Amino acid sequence: MDTYGLIRTSEPMRLRNALLPLICMIVIGYFAYHAVYGRHGFIAWLSLQNRVDTLEQQYAQVHETRTRLDRQVALLRPESLDPDLLDERARAALGFANPDDIVIFHDENKPAPKP
Repeated sequence: MDTYGLIRTSEPMRLRNALLPLICMIVIGYFAYHAVYGRHGFIAWLSLQNRVDTLEQQYAQVHETRTRLDRQVALLRPESLDPDLLDERARAALGFANPDDIVIFHDENKPAPKP
């Protein structure tokens, strides 16, 4: 009697047993890739954090400028008019000076001379 025809090899069973973990690894890899590089992933989150930091710095600068300008506007109101500030603003706007004034021009783009 020939029993070799009835014995099955375990080759197809190994492939079938390895197929489910292989599919699971592919699915996990897909989700891991998109968790890092996707539209809402870690890299996009870092980019948004960088943008938030930049905008917070710009907001702080704008807020500081606005506070300074609000103080100057408050000094120009009729009930609390500061004559020195009024004189400074009028001269800057009109470009005039008294004949007795000494005018020093300062170029902000030019570096200061070294002593």
